[in-house]
Amino acid sequence: MATKKKTLKKGSAKAKVQPTAQPQAPAQPTQPQQPAGQDLSIADLKNLATIIDVASTRGSFRANEMATVGAMYNKLQAFLARVAPEQKPEDKKADAPATATK
Repeated sequence: MATKKKTLKKGSAKAKVQPTAQPQAPAQPTQPQQPAGQDLSIADLKNLATIIDVASTRGSFRANEMATVGAMYNKLQAFLARVAPEQKPEDKKADAPATATK
C-alpha cells in the first residue's frame, strides 16, 4: 500500500484542534481511608480515662511520669465534659409508675 504525504504550505489556513477544557472539580484534600472500626468514639475516650485511672491506682506509672499522665488525664476529662451531651432532669411524673384510678 502506498501512502500519500500531505504537504502543508506555510500560511495556509489550518484548523487547530484544541482539546476542550473540561470543568474540573476543585481539588479536595484526600483523607486516607480508615478501615471500618478504626474510628474513635466518645465511649472509647471514656474507656481510656478509666484505663488511666486504673493504671495509676495500680502503680503502673513511675513518679516522674505522673505529672504528664495526670495532665493528659485532666485534658481528656475536660474534653469529655465539653462534648458530653447535657442530661436534662427528667419529669418526675414521667418516671413515676402509672397507677390505675377508680
